[in-house]
Amino acid sequence: MATTPETATRRITIDPVTRLEGHGRIEIFLDGAGNVEHTFFEVPELRGFEKFAQGRQAEDMPQITSRICGVCPTAHHMASTKALDSLYQVAPPPAARKIRELVYHAFMTEDHALHFYFLGGPDFVVGPKAPAAERNILGVIARVGVETAQRVIATRRKLRELMALAAGKAIHPVFGVPGGVAKALSREHAEQFRVVADEAVEFARFTLGIFDKVVLANPEYVDLIVSEAFTHRTYYMGMVDEHNRVAFYDGALRVVSPEGQETARFRPEQYRDYIEERSEPWTYMKFCHLKKPGWTGLADGRESGVYCVAPLARLNAADGMATPLAQEQYLRYVETLGGKPVHHTLANHWARLIELLYAAERMRELAHDPEITDPHVRTMPTSAPHEGIGVVEAPRGTLFHHYQSDARGIITKANLLVATQNNSARISMSVEKAARALVSASTVDDGVLNMVEMAFRAYDPCLGCATHSLGGGAFEVRVHARNGIVTLRRDENGGIQRE
Repeated sequence: MATTPETATRRITIDPVTRLEGHGRIEIFLDGAGNVEHTFFEVPELRGFEKFAQGRQAEDMPQITSRICGVCPTAHHMASTKALDSLYQVAPPPAARKIRELVYHAFMTEDHALHFYFLGGPDFVVGPKAPAAERNILGVIARVGVETAQRVIATRRKLRELMALAAGKAIHPVFGVPGGVAKALSREHAEQFRVVADEAVEFARFTLGIFDKVVLANPEYVDLIVSEAFTHRTYYMGMVDEHNRVAFYDGALRVVSPEGQETARFRPEQYRDYIEERSEPWTYMKFCHLKKPGWTGLADGRESGVYCVAPLARLNAADGMATPLAQEQYLRYVETLGGKPVHHTLANHWARLIELLYAAERMRELAHDPEITDPHVRTMPTSAPHEGIGVVEAPRGTLFHHYQSDARGIITKANLLVATQNNSARISMSVEKAARALVSASTVDDGVLNMVEMAFRAYDPCLGCATHSLGGGAFEVRVHARNGIVTLRRDENGGIQRE
């Protein structure tokens, strides 16, 4: 944590924030009495992928956009590939759709495990106020044992190897093409998926068992989860199937109110009728809100357009899970936390593990589907491209890819509305509310500041994905040199000052 000279009385800076993808900081300003007056979740990095896309061949987009993030490249690849289906007005054959979904659920299983054991889990397994040097995967291993660590590593390795078999690469897939996939799934590879899927289901149940023993059996942790400091009453959005069950690959988008009532249900291509984007001067992360009721600032309640995506939101927006073991866990989750909707931000961690189990179960179902080895895996496009929208549920929430092109398939405009961007308003609210509840001039220490970080870490944010706009405005650059810190500031008029 880096702090300014004013830290003791006026300002606290957490820089950088940790255990997430991307770069960000938290600025906490105290009033004269030493209490929190304002808190800002700032994202100083700037990415320009929407601009990079312009002038490129549409078919290149699944590879270009998968480079946005090394943690969730498969989500971008899949949303981009679905956008190409829409752009070229072509439907993939059943086998291709199922291969895509199989790979995607393997990815969701692997990514949710990554977050629990490496990013979010240390706050509970090791402890929110444990020494900073222990709040990491090594600290988790020390608490749960080397055998557990070996199982985590082995499961993630096997899943990534399968993704490479089917998708060409585990980190940057190359198999998605307009109208299908690049190659069929062999019977041998399908059998490998079946074996690993069975192991993944047991691994997910094992991980939920750890959560039971470490978190749910600890009254202090349960009290922290349901505390008002980590609670917001907002709208929730998630993808659902025709029975309103959680879906990751395809379905309608459903929005429920803070009271749990359905307020919207729409197809992905209708997203502009329901969602608006906006910018704030203190961050490069864009903000999204519901067009109705509109933007009223960073506020809770039915009159505010702030909404939430990601595991907590998906379980709130749905009526249940589509696989039996996950449905059992879902019912227990809802009952334990007092019914729906669940407004407790830290409950994201439990919801994520229920989704981990669902993804593994769905992966197993698809691996046993006899149609998945059908050699017919592509429908060739015949229509001229114009505009396409593709949506998936990324691990961090709803992800939109929207492309416009000329008749040759050259991208003229791209809009990427990413999961963390959907969550950005609620994340900012969560950080400020936690800071107000926990921080004062007399109570600041590393453990308290880590608990403020827990307010954003529950969302598993990807800041590299969320900062994709280019433009003017004020900014600040701090260069850390051997002889001190040099600060460059640009004001709204383009003037540069050096300190």
